[in-house]
Amino acid sequence: MRNPKKVKAKVKAKAKPKAKKAFDIQQEEMELDEEPSTSTAKVWRPGIDPVDEDEELAYDPTAYDCLHRFEVDWPCLSFDVLKDDLGGPRSTFPHTVYLVCGTQAARVRQNYVAFLKLAQLGQGRHGKKAAAEDDDSDASSADEDSDSNDGSSSGGEERDGEEDMGEQGGDKESKRQGKARMRGAAGEPPATFHYRRVAMPCGVNRIRAMPQQPALVAVWGDNAQVKLIDGSKLVSELASETEPTAATAKGRSKPMDLKPLATHSHSAEGFALDWSPVRPGRLASGDNRHRIHVWEPAEGGRWAVGGAHQGHSGAVEDLQWSPSEDTVFASCGTDHTIRIWDSRERGRPMLTAADAHPSDVNVISWNRSVAYMLASGADDGGVRIWDLRTFASSSAPASAEGAKSASPSGPTHVAQFTYHRSHVTSVEWCPYEGSMLASCSADNQLAVWDLALERDPEEEAALAPEGNAATPEDLPAQLLFLHAGQTDLKELHWHPQIPGVLVSTAGDGFNLFKASNM
Repeated sequence: MRNPKKVKAKVKAKAKPKAKKAFDIQQEEMELDEEPSTSTAKVWRPGIDPVDEDEELAYDPTAYDCLHRFEVDWPCLSFDVLKDDLGGPRSTFPHTVYLVCGTQAARVRQNYVAFLKLAQLGQGRHGKKAAAEDDDSDASSADEDSDSNDGSSSGGEERDGEEDMGEQGGDKESKRQGKARMRGAAGEPPATFHYRRVAMPCGVNRIRAMPQQPALVAVWGDNAQVKLIDGSKLVSELASETEPTAATAKGRSKPMDLKPLATHSHSAEGFALDWSPVRPGRLASGDNRHRIHVWEPAEGGRWAVGGAHQGHSGAVEDLQWSPSEDTVFASCGTDHTIRIWDSRERGRPMLTAADAHPSDVNVISWNRSVAYMLASGADDGGVRIWDLRTFASSSAPASAEGAKSASPSGPTHVAQFTYHRSHVTSVEWCPYEGSMLASCSADNQLAVWDLALERDPEEEAALAPEGNAATPEDLPAQLLFLHAGQTDLKELHWHPQIPGVLVSTAGDGFNLFKASNM
């Protein structure tokens, strides 16, 4: 959220050192003839604590190691991070990131799939080192302004702290302003935005890249079709491009026509889509008429789509393949269940958690580091953690009509977070920390959780002099970081090669960031 030019008070987002919470309030009078406030810092809770008319939210740049905003022409419900050849894990700035996303345009023929390259992503005015440099720069600028007596302030909109990648097209003045916002810390080159577009005859509900061949993506369209697109040539062009050209700049180039490798028409549109991380080319897609199809690669670069897996009594909302077994996948749906399947058995699921949530189960994520852990998010805002070993010991398959397990000791969640105040739209385990996961919700908040955290009153008291606010008792101790500032959050992903970096999409564009405590 941008820091306004004139405000009575600022509400700053702050990372907590482990068990400390992410939002911190500091009252700061902007008038030069008044003393700074010495009131005790308090945690501001989104959706609970009010914001006065003379207050406006602004984040603390030291809470992030980096924060970048960017957008394409239309909102994107879904995207994926493309693995690259730059190695990993990597942590040195500046970073280069490759993404693929699909649009939901105002008119059907305006939709496309975009392959993106974001290069020279620096820290800008974020992180403790950058904050210290800013303090020195501001002090120096203040001295110069005082000497000149012109009353102007140095830095202008750069004080916002966010690195807004803006438009690549436009006139010279808009380009100059865009680069000023992107410049950030001294000595950093401006970030660059590169992309290629592939025309789509429909809106994109979900898009996923094959882990073993990242430029090959599956696209779930709102026309009830799933298409496979090979963007290898486009990604290669992006990799070799150092600066956007007039022909490829955003808003200038037309989407290209690219024939899909394969297409399958479901009986209804859907959202559930996932590639197997174990068996290259194996894909599962699920629709709103409770059918799941498994795709198998065949000779000649083709795919064979199997018959429908039957078991859900409502729409299939999400799918996740096992990180260790090539024939096992999980599904969730509007029938409130989570089901575990063997791709060789279409008649019924192997295991079922009936009433996994008291509402529609929207999303699931299978832990890649701890293969028996599954996370789920639901319409009621709840996030639950499941131990699949309890499924094996206590669950019986449910019928296609949604009958519950007869076992009175059916599988129960091992942890639950009820922080979100609206339906959960995405959840994903961190690829580098088996105890850490992130969730986002229609309450416009992205939360990072660490199951290993416990509240430590002594540590909180010791860090209080550094400006850390006291933690309210009703905030979960496992809440590691809270990111806000986007409207209508839809999906998030961790970067698989840059530890701690998260990317999220919302109705007003994308954010890419790394919290300073991750």
